[in-house]
Parts: sequence; C-alpha cells; structure tokens
Amino acid sequence: MKSFLFITLQYLTPHHLLSRLVGWFAQTEIPWLKDFLIQRFADSFNVNMAEAEEESLTAYSSFNEFFCRALKSEARPLADDSKLLICPADGAISQTGSINGSTIFQAKGKSFTTTALLGGDTDLAKQFENGQFCTVYLSPKDYHRVHMPIAGKLKSMTHVPGALFSVNPTTVDNVDNLFARNERVVSIFETEIGPVAVILVGAMIVASIETVWAGEVAPRGNKTACFHYQEQESVSLERGQEMGRFKLGSTVIVLLPENSAKWSKRIAPGRTVQMGEAITETPQ
Repeated sequence: MKSFLFITLQYLTPHHLLSRLVGWFAQTEIPWLKDFLIQRFADSFNVNMAEAEEESLTAYSSFNEFFCRALKSEARPLADDSKLLICPADGAISQTGSINGSTIFQAKGKSFTTTALLGGDTDLAKQFENGQFCTVYLSPKDYHRVHMPIAGKLKSMTHVPGALFSVNPTTVDNVDNLFARNERVVSIFETEIGPVAVILVGAMIVASIETVWAGEVAPRGNKTACFHYQEQESVSLERGQEMGRFKLGSTVIVLLPENSAKWSKRIAPGRTVQMGEAITETPQ
C-alpha cells in the first residue's frame, strides 16, 4: 500500500516545479540557511566527510557545492589493470547484463529500448544492439561526480527532456520505461572498444545535470537537443577523469557495444560500488 501511494503521488506531483523550488534552496548562499541544510543532510545520511577534499561543512558556499564536493585524490584509487573498465560513480548496482537486441532490463518484468533511452536515435541505438548495459543508482549520501569508465573522445551529447520520477528502487520496480522517460543527458564516446554511452539520468528534485565540457546541460528546453563534436572542438577524457555531476542524486547508465567486454561477476544487482573499482573481467 505504501509503495502504491508513493508511486501515485509521483504521477500527481509537478516534477519540474518541485525540482526548481528545491534547486533554489540548494543554490542559496544565505549563511544560516545553507549551513542548516548541509548539517541536517550530513547528519541524516551519515555522510563521510573524512574523504572530502574540504572536510568542514561550513566552508561550502551552498548546499550544491557541498553535494558536488570533491574527494581527496587518494579516496578513489583506479583499478590497476588499465584494460578493465571502472565504475563511473559511487552507488549501488541497479541492474547489469546483456542488451537483448535493443531491449534493456529494468526490473521485475519491466524494460525499455536503447532507441528510447538514447532519445529516439535509431542509428545510434543500432551500435549497441546485443551489447552490454550497467545501471548504477546514486543514493543521497553518495559522491555525486561521474567519471569516465574508459578513456574516450567525445562524439556527441544529447539532452533528452522528460519527467523527473524518483529513481529509487521502489520506483524502478513500479514505473514502466523509467530511465527512458526521465530527463537525461546522453554522451557518446569513441573508445578502443568501440562506442561507449554514458547516460546521466535526472530524477525528482535533481536541480541540474552538468558536464565538464558544457557546464549545466539540464534543465533546458522541452525539445531534444543534440550537439556533435568535430575535430576543432575535440574533447578527450582519460579513464577515471571526471565527465559530469549531479546536483542531487540520480542514476548513471553505461552502454557497451556487442562483444566488447564482459561485466565482472562481482557486479550484481544491489551490490554497493565505488568509483574507480573494476566492473569488467580481464579479457582472455
């Protein structure tokens, strides 16, 4: 009954209006208000500030700055074997596995297509047919910067407008096509294993999604917007380098082409993961 009410309320809630309102509070620099918000959040979610580059809660100019805090350089070591893809974010594995033709498993009999996830681009979706997918859920307490799972050269970035349902496990289990209906930013990289997609999915009260090359990408207009990067605008990022961030939590989905890599057996649904740990197996 609680799950039913939670999902029903989400259908009735004005997602974007609520998110913009929360975004104002998250961005405010009024000292007493931002300090109150940061302290309550850190206490409620038991945030580990010992690994933060700036450990003092009152040193942050806004809640957003705190939420997107940088970590100490040694806090997230990268897996030693450079041939292995690394986890792009802290969080928990929601699902991982093979793409069945163009179908990606969501949960409990629910699924969505690569075409829908990638904003309706059928040619792009074909590049991931029968490939692999990995979905990482970032909870409120997690580190919210997203890093490259593999070195790559940016080919395109697409902002896909949409709803802002919560992406917590209850919603994932109950809302059809969740990740293909929420607002998201799709980045496609050319890599040594072929095209790799890193998709940042928005959610309820997520104030914005940013990339390191374009700044704030979402929220923006109500039409899908695609940006292509030519040689003169080349953006190349190394394995483990930051590529984007969420201002309030959400989900990252990685898509790989067919026969490019195999997920590690340790990466099972529900498993807690950290940015930098290996998520694929050593090639035979």
